[in-house]
Formats: sequence, C-alpha cells, structure tokens
Amino acid sequence: MTTADISRKRVVPAAVVAVVALIVAVVAMTAGEQSANADSHRHSATDSAAMSMSRPSQPPRGLQPAKLAFHDQMRKLWEDHVTWTRLAIVTFADGSPGFGATAARLLQNQTDIGDAIKPFYGDAAGNQLTALLHDHITIAVELLQAAKAGDTAALQDASDRWYANANDIADFLAAADPVHWPQATMRAAMKTHLDQTLAEAQDELAGNYAASVADYEEIHHHILEMADLLSNGIMRAFPQDFPN
Repeated sequence: MTTADISRKRVVPAAVVAVVALIVAVVAMTAGEQSANADSHRHSATDSAAMSMSRPSQPPRGLQPAKLAFHDQMRKLWEDHVTWTRLAIVTFADGSPGFGATAARLLQNQTDIGDAIKPFYGDAAGNQLTALLHDHITIAVELLQAAKAGDTAALQDASDRWYANANDIADFLAAADPVHWPQATMRAAMKTHLDQTLAEAQDELAGNYAASVADYEEIHHHILEMADLLSNGIMRAFPQDFPN
C-alpha cells in the first residue's frame, strides 16, 4: 500500500497520531549498546517561520470536551516521544545501566504512534508508518556509530539518508491529508524536529549540559506545535467523530 492509497476510516478518536522524529538516542537500541562519553553541540535554530504554526502555550479556548480530550491525548503522545528521547540520549551518553529500560519505553512510543493512526487511516497505513519509524532508528544508529568512529564519509551518508527518511514520513502524512497537512509544512516540521534532536544529542554527548537543557526546551515547544497541527487536522478531517 502506498501513501497515495491511504483511505480514511470513520471511527472513534484514537490516542494521537503522527510521527516522529527521529531519535538519535534510540540509536543504541539495536544492540543494547552501552555508551558513550560526554556530550555536545549548540542550539539549532527553530525553523518555525517555515511552518505556519502558532506557538501554543495553553489549550485552545472553546474546544468541546471530545476535541479537548483528543487535543490533550495528542500532546501527551508527542511529549512522551521527546521526553523518552531525551532520557535515552542522557543515559546513552552516561553509559547508564538504565539505558536499556529507557530505550524499551521509547520503542513502545514508536509503536504507539504507528498504532494510533490505524483507527483513522487503516491498519496498512499504521504498519507503514511503523516501518518508516524503524528506518529512522536504524539510520540513527548508523549516524551515531559513524560520529563516534570519526568516519566522515559514513557520517555524511547516514545523515543524508536520515533526512531523506524524515521527508518520507512527512510525505506519508501529507498523502494522508494534503489539505490539513501540506507537504511543505510537514517537511519543515520534520526537519526542525531532526535538527533540534541532533543538536540536543551533540550537546549532551560533548558535555555542554546547559546547552542540552536549552535544546530540550526548544524541542518541547516545537513538538507541541506539531501535536496541535496533527490533532487539528484530524478533528477537521473527521468532524463526525468529534461531536459538539
């Protein structure tokens, strides 16, 4: 089934949707890798101008109960995504024995994201999204391993494929709902998420802890924008599932 063939199904609201992100931390998930050294990098600038999304700080006023509940569920799933990603990055960088359990919880979040769209777009679509997310994880592993080994060529190759995969995820969502999730908007949202997560991982690994914390603040804010973009799109596309 291709993204163009995704058919919507009318059904009760599911707990959240979408994609993700790229998870630089889960990188070690593949083999229970233990971990790294210290951490680093700099804040990556948020490309919010490219995404015509307002910066949310509080739930929209006037939402009916069903819509408000779905809005909150979407945010919860995305907040779990960035929270467990950060914890995975930190435990990976420290070589903590807690990394395995953290990575497992992060993987569960990836599965939840794929499952969450099934009630609306069907099982095949949910499985396809899950496959794309697993590609993200695999490529992220390669990227970190290349960075650790100082293999510039391998690092560039992994990075190119990592961002290409992010475009695939964005295109998948755009194909599901081109009206509410335009391709350019989704690609910009995914790129920002990847840029920010990479900055967070680099800062943490280099020991730039204050910068890493600040990176997470930007990540958290942006992920709420993405969550709202996705939940608003679903509520508009399936109004019959969100009664007043």
